[in-house]
Amino acid sequence: MPSFPSRWSGWVVGVGLALLITVAVFGDRGVLQLWRLRTELQTLHQDVATLEAENARLSHAIADLRDNPAVIERIAREELGLVRPGERVLRFPRRPRPGEPAGTVAPNFPRSP
Repeated sequence: MPSFPSRWSGWVVGVGLALLITVAVFGDRGVLQLWRLRTELQTLHQDVATLEAENARLSHAIADLRDNPAVIERIAREELGLVRPGERVLRFPRRPRPGEPAGTVAPNFPRSP
């Protein structure tokens, strides 16, 4: 007849190993959490790269606005409808897109006061 320690020792070791494996896989610092954190880290790296590219684009635009008078003139002409003294402006209404009713098209130029 087997003694108590030898009969239950295999079960105790098995349950202990199962518990350790469960914690190693599903615990707060387990393998699944590690995979989730690595995926999140990759996403954050991509977000940082996107934001750095946007930052570089905006820095370039700021430098152009500070140093390039042609850029300022282009914006004044396109967005504000400004012209130089003596210039004539010809305004053409925008054509409606296919499927768009003709009466709904707004002119593509600023109104004169």
